[in-house]
Amino acid sequence: MSEAGIRAVLEAVMDPEIPVVSIMDLGIVRAIETDKVTITPTYSGCPATDFIERNIREALDANGYGDVAIETVLSPPWSTDWISEEGKEKLRDYGIAPPELAKVATCPRCGSTDTEEVSRFGSTPCKAQWRCKDCLEPFDRFKCH
Repeated sequence: MSEAGIRAVLEAVMDPEIPVVSIMDLGIVRAIETDKVTITPTYSGCPATDFIERNIREALDANGYGDVAIETVLSPPWSTDWISEEGKEKLRDYGIAPPELAKVATCPRCGSTDTEEVSRFGSTPCKAQWRCKDCLEPFDRFKCH
């Protein structure tokens, strides 16, 4: 069993709520060892956590890593800083503004920064609903945390 082999398996496990990014892209996987995978959900009450763990288990088992344990760790809490640059690009291409510290979001559809937050609550608890004032399209924006 190799860490590189486990990593390759996990890169194919997609996030259930955003199917264009893997759990590796989102930084949900904290550590990979030959006998254990450590994960942190995007927030402690994430309803997809059990589903993600089950998908990891199925992927590991299907690829000969049935002895690898999965450990969920909540501290330190997941941070949007853990999203890879590739993951941010995939989010943008999918129509979700990746997290950034700027007060305004960049529209993932037209690139405008003339945007406004419509609601602090988006399609999932980790996103807010925004609207572009130029192209008039709504979009989700990952909340920074």
